[in-house]
Amino acid sequence: MSFKQTLGQDRTLFGRGRIMQISLWSILIVYSLGLLGYYSCLFNKSRPSIPKIAKYFGTKGRYEEVNPYLLDDILAVNTSILQPPFPKCRPVHLTAIIRHGTRNPTSPIFKEMQRFYKAVKSAAPAKESWACDIQTRWKMWYPENTDGRLTQKGVDDHKHLAVRLSKLFPTVLSEENLRGGFVKFISSSKHRCINSTLAFMAGLTELWDIPDQTFDYEVNDALMKYFNLCPKFLNEVVNNPLALSEVDEFKKGPEMRRVREKIAKQLRVPAKNITADMADAAMNLCAYELAIKSINSPWCQSLDEDDAMIVEYANDLRQFWKRGYGHEINRKSSCILFHDVFSRLDKAVSEMKSGQQVTEVVTIQIGHGETLLPLYTLLGFFKNDEPLLASNYDSQRQRSFRTGLVLPYAANLVLALYDCGGGDFRLQPLINEHPARFPGLSENQQASMPLYKDVKEHYKELIQGCDFETECELFGRPNRYLIKEGL
Repeated sequence: MSFKQTLGQDRTLFGRGRIMQISLWSILIVYSLGLLGYYSCLFNKSRPSIPKIAKYFGTKGRYEEVNPYLLDDILAVNTSILQPPFPKCRPVHLTAIIRHGTRNPTSPIFKEMQRFYKAVKSAAPAKESWACDIQTRWKMWYPENTDGRLTQKGVDDHKHLAVRLSKLFPTVLSEENLRGGFVKFISSSKHRCINSTLAFMAGLTELWDIPDQTFDYEVNDALMKYFNLCPKFLNEVVNNPLALSEVDEFKKGPEMRRVREKIAKQLRVPAKNITADMADAAMNLCAYELAIKSINSPWCQSLDEDDAMIVEYANDLRQFWKRGYGHEINRKSSCILFHDVFSRLDKAVSEMKSGQQVTEVVTIQIGHGETLLPLYTLLGFFKNDEPLLASNYDSQRQRSFRTGLVLPYAANLVLALYDCGGGDFRLQPLINEHPARFPGLSENQQASMPLYKDVKEHYKELIQGCDFETECELFGRPNRYLIKEGL
């Protein structure tokens, strides 16, 4: 019977008593709910399931794991997070240092993933359903020739970030300032950074519908790839086999051995055939499918949360000793970027005090994870009471130094300079769109937004020193080595 016929019968039977009326209305309600259910199913775009281990992906993690609310609305912004001390305070300058967006695996990571995949494929038929799925259905879909290139998701990362920052700071990152040439773009020469820069620009031009104007960017590796130009860092860390000895010890330790044995047991292969790097490859195979395709991959079942935390710690340990607090030169290699940031802030303050137009209202600088982490370390962010060591995994479970929270794809440090009138300038740092506090400032100095002069006083030794040429021994040793950016 059609819906129209049902309605016709209802009209005929309507007056035959209360029982018949209720019955027909029940039919109508059930029929309507059925239609609603059908269309709800047809148009349902439910959020893809997220692996339980996603929060342990470190530098391979999505920006959405740091800001889960973006899964519901990728352009969501909470302007109330900015709390200037006085109503008359207004932002006058913005510097943003941003990591590139989601990328494909680099060639070394791809080769290790391929090696692990072949080990799984050649193992005895698996009992575990996830391993069976990999052995019989899953294909290695990553093209090797896309070595670290930006993905479409990476383009979207920066387009969306551009829109959100323009919503958070509408008076500075504005169409007027963009068209007027008051927004400057700086990029590393690496393809994924240049394409992230172009994506950020596209986010703004599409937002404001600007088809009639193009905008320039500057490639500046001295700022965005300074780590590649610091001989002392290259000699003492990158090319020093002892610099990462804590990482090597942890890989051979009991925690990683348990992970390797569990994977081997699931795959029914000898434990000696599973290396620590293969455990890392298992996590990467899960991480890249989630980051690039939003897929909860069968590879994600190869590690439980305890395993993932151990693999995450091994990666954090590497970043700690190679880019973070492990060696003094790690942080000092970022001196050139540190001075660049403060010179831009000083210039904006000077122009405001003299009644001039701020000539560089916004600076967007796009580089690598290696660009941001040494600078965070130099500024004192994410420092634990104890260093990360091979021997203290258990005591570091609540550590601040977690690269998954600090350096996901499109990670960013934003420094917003406010003019509160009468020479009162304030500086608000934001890390991944969350207000942060400069480590070491007193509670009084931290109240609301700290005074810019207090921030400069706090970092006075670095401002007066921290000379890149001196710290890096730029003219003391030949620069024989170059390194590839892995983040």
